[in-house]
Amino acid sequence: MPLDTNQVSNPVSEDSLSEGGRRSLSPLPHWLRRSIGKASEISTVQQIIKQRQIHTICEEGRCPNRGECYAQKTATFLLMGPTCTRACGFCQVDKGHAPMPLDPEEPQKIAESVRLLGLRYVVLTSVARDDLPDQGAGWFARTIETIRQVNPETQIEVLTPDFWGGAARNTQQQRIATVVKAQPACYNHNVETVRRLQAPVRRGAKYERSLQVLQIVKELDSSIPTKSGLMLGHGETKVEVVEAMQDLRAVRCDRLTLGQYMRPSLAHLPVQKYWTPEEFEELGAIARNLGFTHVRSGPLVRSSYHAGESE
Repeated sequence: MPLDTNQVSNPVSEDSLSEGGRRSLSPLPHWLRRSIGKASEISTVQQIIKQRQIHTICEEGRCPNRGECYAQKTATFLLMGPTCTRACGFCQVDKGHAPMPLDPEEPQKIAESVRLLGLRYVVLTSVARDDLPDQGAGWFARTIETIRQVNPETQIEVLTPDFWGGAARNTQQQRIATVVKAQPACYNHNVETVRRLQAPVRRGAKYERSLQVLQIVKELDSSIPTKSGLMLGHGETKVEVVEAMQDLRAVRCDRLTLGQYMRPSLAHLPVQKYWTPEEFEELGAIARNLGFTHVRSGPLVRSSYHAGESE
C-alpha cells in the first residue's frame, strides 16, 4: 500500500475491443517512452541486491527512472519482503498469499549494500505488513539505525504504510512515533489518488487515514519534512487534484510528487487518461503556489524521483 508501485518500464498499453471482440492495444504516448539507463549501472545494483536476497522497489516495480537514480547515487529499498498483505488495484507488487518471515539480517544487508553502492540518499519503503504486531514500524527504525552505523553521511527518507491494521488512533500514533524518533530526513506517505477514487484504487486504505499519518508526523516533530504523492490517470479531474493538494497542505505536508499511472498488466486497473507534460507542468506550478517547498510533477515522476535534491 505505501509504495508508489506503478513504476513500470514496459507497461501495458490501454486496451480496446474491436468489432470482432478481439483485444487490441493502443500505443503509449511518446512522452512515456524512455530508456531505463545504462545497463552496466543497473546490473551492478541488481547483482548486489540479488546476492544479499534483499529487495528494491526500483526493481520490484520496474521503475523507468532506476538507471538515472542509480547514477545519482540514490535507491529505494523495499523492506520486509516482496509480498504485500493488501491488494490495491494499481499495484504490481506480489500479494494474495502469506508474506515471508522477516529476515533478521535484512537491516545489515541493506546497510552493506548502501556502502558498496556509495549511496548518498536512501529511501526505505515497505509492503504493508498487517500481519505484524507493530505493522513493521520497529523494522523501519532498526534499519535506519543500522544504515547510519555503517554509513553515517547517508541521508535516509522513509515511505511508510499507514500503520493502521484496525488499531485506534493512539496505537497508530505510537507506531508512527517509533519511526519519527529515528529521525528520517523526510517522512513520506502517499495518498496515491483523489478522495473520490480511494475505494477502487487503494483497497484497505482510507484518504482521511493517510492525511492523518502526515498530520501525526508533524504533531510529533514539526522539523521533519513530510511528503506525499498522487498518480494521475484513474479518472480524476483537475479540480479534484487541486483539492487533494489543498488537503495535504492543510496537514502541513511540505513536499509533493505527481506522476502518471501506467498499467502494469491487464489484471490491473485500466488507465482512464494520459495527462500531458504540459498539464503536469501546470499542476506543479499550482502546487508551488499552494506552498509546497519541493515539487516533482511529470509523467514519469515517482515517489522517490530526485528525492535527495532540494527544490
